[in-house]
Order: sequence, then structure tokens, then C-alpha cells
Amino acid sequence: MPGMCRCIYAILVQALGALCLVGCSGYSEVRKKPTSAIAITAEQQSMQEGSRQFAKQPLAQIGFYLDSANKARLKLLSDPSDSGAQSSYNFAVSRIVEIIDLQRLTPWDRAIECPSTGNKNWKLEFNFRGPHGQFDAADFVIVPTDRYDFKGKLVGDRNFKPGVGAPVMISSRTKDYTKVDPFAQGKSVYYGLTAAIEFIGTNAKIFLNDPLQEETLRIGDQTYPMAADFQAPLALALAELAPRKAELSAMFNPAEHKGEARLARLQPYDPKKIPVLFIHGLSNSQATWIPMIESLRNDPVIRQHYQFWVFSYPTGAPYPVPAASLRRQLDQIGEQHPGHKDIVVVGHSMGGMISRLLITDSGTTLWDAVFEKPPGKMGFDQSTRETLSDWLIFKARPNVSRVIYASASHRGSEGATNRLGRIGARLVGNPIPDGVISGEIAAASRSGGSRGRIPNSIDVLDPDSPFLLAVDTLPPKPGIPYHSLIGDRGLGGNLDRTKPESSDGVVPYWSSHLDGAESELLIPSKHWTILETEGIAEVRRILHLHLR
Repeated sequence: MPGMCRCIYAILVQALGALCLVGCSGYSEVRKKPTSAIAITAEQQSMQEGSRQFAKQPLAQIGFYLDSANKARLKLLSDPSDSGAQSSYNFAVSRIVEIIDLQRLTPWDRAIECPSTGNKNWKLEFNFRGPHGQFDAADFVIVPTDRYDFKGKLVGDRNFKPGVGAPVMISSRTKDYTKVDPFAQGKSVYYGLTAAIEFIGTNAKIFLNDPLQEETLRIGDQTYPMAADFQAPLALALAELAPRKAELSAMFNPAEHKGEARLARLQPYDPKKIPVLFIHGLSNSQATWIPMIESLRNDPVIRQHYQFWVFSYPTGAPYPVPAASLRRQLDQIGEQHPGHKDIVVVGHSMGGMISRLLITDSGTTLWDAVFEKPPGKMGFDQSTRETLSDWLIFKARPNVSRVIYASASHRGSEGATNRLGRIGARLVGNPIPDGVISGEIAAASRSGGSRGRIPNSIDVLDPDSPFLLAVDTLPPKPGIPYHSLIGDRGLGGNLDRTKPESSDGVVPYWSSHLDGAESELLIPSKHWTILETEGIAEVRRILHLHLR
């Protein structure tokens, strides 16, 4: 991290109680295993040793592994629960996928012939449709996940769903998938699938299955539990995209990231599944949800009933601004997927503040907290008036069915008002690039332009700001249950604003607590309750509860 970046980051960490999780790196690191570390069982080691005779003949090597996969398949036909045959089949399929990638073969364009150790040739095809037929194989790297290990602050222990099939991860090459679908995962797409091979005579066909859509796979006339790896594609995305630099830039220079707030699906849309929308907090991105998403995907009930969406935004902007963008994008996704099931929203820290605005009718309460005159009498041009109205006057979303707040800073944090907090607010700067418009808005506000700009994300964390006090008077939409996960770092303290305060080190209890919550769980942790085992388990419990 450059010296200035380190200096600014250190100031904000002190001012806001270490809101940032880690530095510019460390979320995930990828390591390719040596060949000797992949083969675990004696059968796999024997297979690996036998393939070496064809080391300079990739097609013959594929043929050798096709023989091995077919042999294991025949064993599974007589005993589908044979774990040794499962592991041998999966290992052979993984190696075939790996050789195809390393040798840049394209069996999805034209079948390739691979010599068998017997007196025949295999004709190998690759049926690549991608998740729900959305992708072209030529746009992707397809690799087996057993070749990789991951470590990092957002990567847990390696975990596989047992079963038949070779877990693979696909990652896009150069194509910008947001131009294909505005709600795609991102410009780059990372996804986990499971490869299997079907044999009919001397024909062998690789096909890919989506383990988020199906729990089993069918090979010939036999159905098996499907193997899966839910960690690898997420951890690979973290390692390759390295989001930390972008997170810090979006906080310190929000004006440069104007228009980058976006709602995205992490999996193909399924009209039968309930969307769960995750919203991150200050100085972070959707990356911070990866440990929770990975854990939740390991739950078969959640896989069956839920689909995961994320909302990312430049966190230097005051939170009503990304909240307005989210409302617009929810309208757009409703047009693209009419009749989608009502959404469960999970918001961490400032993401919880955004979530609260989704289930609130503002009326003119927030406008009146900022300006002395109604919109029509402010003298703004039409564009400015419409923008401000979009931020401050809104209705509760009709399609949100439940909200989970995690370490939410509903009433702000006093860390934003001390000397270092004010320095931090000045470093974040003006969230609107046009200084004239910003100055005009600031001058017309009740604060009289004391800052010379509109408030940024740290300014609006002032617990005594008229805006936050006004938000606190707005009741949630009746009939929408909400839950609170609140951290306590173990130092004790008062639950009200009397010193010393109970706190997670960043947000005090009195800021996170909301009367009327269907449940409130106090977790022995610092601010990152969403990374704690208890926090993830509580979200899982609530999602199961929601189904009932």
C-alpha cells in the first residue's frame, strides 16, 4: 500500500474504530497444488502413475483417464454407494477436464478421438451450456477445483459436498457479461459446476451440472448424489479480482465512482427461489459476504429455496444516495423478472442503514430535516430537485418480506464526530463531483453550507445529525418482520448512551438496537458479526424460519 494510502487508512481506522476489515490484500490467495498432493487414495495414485507413460501424448492421456472413469462407473452401477469408485470416477473426470484446459482443446466445438488402452478409440464430446445455457465455452476457463487450495481472511477451511462428479469452476476470459445482462455477477463471471461423463459404447460425453439447481445427477440409468465445491469459485474471484483497492477508492473518492452502485445476482435467476439480498457496509464491498454465502450454500434447504443477490456501492457517498439507486435497480430487476418472490434483505453496518430505508415510508420527514422549504419552493432546477427528491422522499418497497440487520449503525457512531473522525470526513471529501451543485445544495440546507458541500458517508454517521434523528422517527412498514444481530466485544457497558457503553468497538448497542425486532441476538464479537459462526448460524436460522 502506498505511503499516503497507509496514512489515510490508519487515520480512518482510528477515527471509526477499525471499520475496515483488512488492508489492501489478504482476502484470498490461491495456490495450485503439486501433482503429488492431488491423488489421495491408493487407486488415485495408481491412476496418476499409470498416466505418466502418456505424459507427452495428451490425447492418449485423456483416453487413459476415460478408461479409468468408465471402469469406476461400472463399479458404481453395481454399488452406487461405493465411495472408492466415487472418488476414482471424480478424480479421472477432473484430470480429463484439466488436460483439456492445459492443452487448449475444444471438444465443445468438435469431438476429439482419444486412444484407449484397449483396441478402440474414444470419441469425446463436451456438452457445455453453462448455468442455464447462458454462456459459451469459448469465453471461459474451465478447471477442476481439486487442483487448488485457498487461504485468506475471507476464506475458511476447505469444504466439499460429497457425491459423484468432478467439481469445476468456470471463470470468464475477456467478455464483459454486464453488457449481456445488467444484473450479471459482474464484468467477470465465476461459477461452480459439476462435471460428469456419460458413456455409450465408445462415445463419451462430458456434461456440466449446476449444484445450486440440482442435488443429484444422472449418469445413464443411475442417479447419484452430486458432488460440489461451493468455496472455490468465490475464493478464486476474491484472489483474481482483488477488490480491496477498489473498496478504498470508492470510499475516499466517491465522486469518481458515481453511477457504479449495482445490484447483481450471484447465480442464474430462478422464479421458484426467494432472493436474499446482501448489502455491505462502509469501506467494503460484496466480498465481505463470501464466507456467509459459502456457508449458507452448504445447507441443502437453503440451496433449494433461496437465491443470492448482492448490492455494491461507493461507500463514501451518504447512504440515502445508494439507497435511491438500489430502489431504482429493484424496479428494473422487477421488470426483467416480473413476479419474482419477495426479497429477504441482510444488511451489515451502513448496509443495515440502507436496508432500513427499504421498509420505510419517508413522507417529507427527511426532506424537512434537511431543508426549510418544500421541494417546489427551493429554487433548484428540475434535475437537482428530482435528484434530491429521489434521495429524501420515497415509499417502502412493496416486495421486501423480511430484514436482518447485522451490526447496523442505525443511530450513527460517535467515532464519526471526534477529531480524527472529522479529519476522516474531510479525506472522504465531496460525494458529488460538481462543486457548484454541491455548494448550492449545501447552502440551501438547514446547516447553511457550513461544510461547503453535501454530507458524505462519515458526516451522516453523526448521532446528533437532524437527518439521523429524523430517520429514527420513521416506523417500519407494518407486517415486515426484522431481526438484529448485535456485537459485544466483551467489555460490558450500558445499553443506553450512558458511558461506558456496550459496543462492538465501532457501533454501540444503543445505535444497533431497534424496538419491535422479532429477535435480537447479542454476539460476543467485534463489529464483524457476519463473519462469526454465531452470526452465520443466526442468519441460517432466520432463513429457515422464513420458510415457515
